[in-house]
Amino acid sequence: MIEVTGLTKTYGSTTAVDDVTFTVRPGIVTGFLGPNGAGKSTTMRMILGLDTPTAGTALIEGKRYRELTRPMRTVGALLDAKWVHPNRSARAHLRWLAASNGLPDSRVDEVLRQVGLTEVAGKRAGGFSLGMSQRLGLAGALLGDPRVLLFDEPVNGLDPEGIVWIRRFMQALAAEGRTVLVSSHLLSEMAQTADHLVVIGRGKLIADTSVKEFVDRASEDVVMVRSPQLDELRAALTERGHTAVDDDGALRVSGATTAEVGELAAARSIVLHELAGRSASLEDAFMKLTGGDVEFHGTGVDDMMKGGL
Repeated sequence: MIEVTGLTKTYGSTTAVDDVTFTVRPGIVTGFLGPNGAGKSTTMRMILGLDTPTAGTALIEGKRYRELTRPMRTVGALLDAKWVHPNRSARAHLRWLAASNGLPDSRVDEVLRQVGLTEVAGKRAGGFSLGMSQRLGLAGALLGDPRVLLFDEPVNGLDPEGIVWIRRFMQALAAEGRTVLVSSHLLSEMAQTADHLVVIGRGKLIADTSVKEFVDRASEDVVMVRSPQLDELRAALTERGHTAVDDDGALRVSGATTAEVGELAAARSIVLHELAGRSASLEDAFMKLTGGDVEFHGTGVDDMMKGGL
C-alpha cells in the first residue's frame, strides 16, 4: 500500500505539489492522471525518496522509502527508461542492481524472461529502442519481487502489441495482490487498464475515485441524430428547451434522451437516418474536469489554419 498524506513540494515561489492526500491500495491498478506540469512525476519522486517533501508524508507499506532496508524487495519503480548506462548489457545492468540489494543472479534471468528480453540480454542497452528500454526498466522494477510497483509512462515507445502486453502484465501483477500505481498520457489505454484513478491538476488533487465514477461525474446526456430535415428538427428541439449543435452533418443534442428525440421527430413527421446516445469517455471526462488546470494551452486548429500554418 502507498499512503500519501498532505504531500507538498515547493521550489522557491512555485508550488509543484499542493497538500495532496490519497491511498493506493493493493489488488487493483491505480491510474495517476493529470495534465503536463500537474505534479505527477514530482509526487512519484517524493514517494520514492528522490525528492524531499516540503511538507507531508509518503509511506510505502507503512515506512518512508529511506527506512526500507532492502528497498527493491518492497518497491519497484520505472520512472525513466533511458537512465541505464549505454555501454552495459541488459544482463550486466540488472546484475549490479541485484547485487546492490542482495538479490541472487538467478533472479536476473527470471525477470529478463518475464519481459521478453532473454534473446538480447547480452546486448548493450545503449542500442535499445525506447520500447526495449521500457521492458528493461520493467525488469529492474521486478527484480526484488516487490509488493509495490510504480510506473511512470510505461507504454512510451511500445507498439500496439507491446501496449496490450503491458496492460495485461500490470493487471496480472495487481491480481496477485500487489499495489500498482501507473501514470500515462494514453487515456484510452488507461480506461482499459486502471480500476481506480487519482487525478491531479496544478499540484492539487482533483479526483480520487473509480474510473466509472470519474466518467459519470463529467457525463451529460448527449444524443447524436442525423436527418434530411435537420433545420426542422433543430427548431423542434429548441422549442422543447434542448440544445442542438451542428456536428459534422448531424446534430448533437444535450439534455435529452434518444426516446425523447425519437418521439419528437415522429410527432413532427421528421425522417431520421440515425439516432444514438453517446456515452462520455475517459478522455471526455479528463478534458472536462482538468481543462482549467492545463499549464500551457496551444492554438486551436481553426486559428492555426487562419494563420496559414
